[in-house]
Amino acid sequence: MIDLIMKLAYFVASILFIAGLRRMTSPKTARSGIVWAGIGMLIAVGATFLLPGLQNTLLIVTALFLAAVWAWYQGKRVPMTDMPQMVALYNGMGGGSAAAIGAYALVNALQHADACSAGAISGGHDCLHGIVGWLAVIGAFIGTVSFSGSLIAFGKLQGWIDKRYTFPGQHIFNALVTLAALWLGYLVVQQPDAQLIIAFFVVSFLLGIFMTLPIGGADMPVVISLYNAFTGLAVAFEGFVLGNEAMIIAGTFVGAAGTLLTQLMAKAMNRSLFNVLFGSMAAKGEAAAVTGSMKPIDSMDAAVQLGFADRVVIVPGYGLAVAQAQHKLWELVKMLQDRGVDVKFAIHPVAGRMPGHMNVLLAEAGVPYDLIEDMEDINPQFPNTDVALVIGANDVVNPAARDDPNSPIYGMPILEVDKAKNVIVVKRGRGTGFAGIENPLFFKDNTRMLFGDAQDVVTQLIQELKEL
Repeated sequence: MIDLIMKLAYFVASILFIAGLRRMTSPKTARSGIVWAGIGMLIAVGATFLLPGLQNTLLIVTALFLAAVWAWYQGKRVPMTDMPQMVALYNGMGGGSAAAIGAYALVNALQHADACSAGAISGGHDCLHGIVGWLAVIGAFIGTVSFSGSLIAFGKLQGWIDKRYTFPGQHIFNALVTLAALWLGYLVVQQPDAQLIIAFFVVSFLLGIFMTLPIGGADMPVVISLYNAFTGLAVAFEGFVLGNEAMIIAGTFVGAAGTLLTQLMAKAMNRSLFNVLFGSMAAKGEAAAVTGSMKPIDSMDAAVQLGFADRVVIVPGYGLAVAQAQHKLWELVKMLQDRGVDVKFAIHPVAGRMPGHMNVLLAEAGVPYDLIEDMEDINPQFPNTDVALVIGANDVVNPAARDDPNSPIYGMPILEVDKAKNVIVVKRGRGTGFAGIENPLFFKDNTRMLFGDAQDVVTQLIQELKEL
């Protein structure tokens, strides 16, 4: 009877996982999708306590309680600018958990090695017979790589690791490390040995570090998505080892969703996943020289342009998140709407530091979803736009990606704000963006630069609009 209740609970949890993931495909239902998936996870965790012979229950409950309190506290206090780091870190924890399950299975098999070889234990997972042993090793390998790689991604996004670390022959070296990890995994399956198990996890851990260190910060959104897929696959594999249906289903869906998201992110940058992992954002030749000069504008003139425009498109970027200006921006938008201005937001797929970063930022301020347009929908509308207001975005509006074949980002789809009648760029300074590439948009005749912190600038625009 208890086994039937567990199976039923896992089935319900799996349905909630699937339904929750489906609802996450739309900003309008994403919040409820997260809640549904969370309820599914609570059901799955609760059902696990029904396992016969479960030990250390008090220790497990204590760990769950402390982890939940800590995660709730961190989730409440983390600023929006640090959300990508938090996602990378928690994703790494998922991979590390899957690796820990694999480590337990391998050590348990080592302890029962003599009995297993004599055939004394049959039908169980202690011996890791056949495919189960391979799934344990593969899951542990992928989970460990995701764990260490996500830690490096966290360090890059946090600013602790501020450059790419490369050396001649690095890709060959990484390939050899990969082969070494796989060979050690093969040996562990054939004949469990404590030293082999330790060596296997050490080499796998180093592989995640070596894979991620050469990747530039601008590619971190793709890397986060990739390691998310890795974590899901690792959890699914270890679910087979434990015979846990909820882990298998949830891990498979996370792995599939992460893989699809990784492909979409790479496509949005017009780069292959192979190029992200093993290439670099290097120029193909001599990039076209940027001519002209930046033309500043003051807040009064900018407010006049915005206040008397018929149509305004706002392009948010990471600078908006840094300044925490999303609430003030929404206040500005409502003032423009009260004046009869048609205002839309344009979101690039890789704007910010992780997938959906800008959507979450605007949702936090209460911006209605029907005001937010995807790149494919908004680009044809720019020629009929009176003012394109770019706040903190840089590389995703760089026309060199469209016009300069020698640019490192050539071919990357962009928001074509340069085709608007007027462009106002709110920027802290005259530096380049996250990819370190000069932006010709800032020097065009129809572009004006409004220098300053986004929070201060938007506040000034609101004050100026009140006086019009």
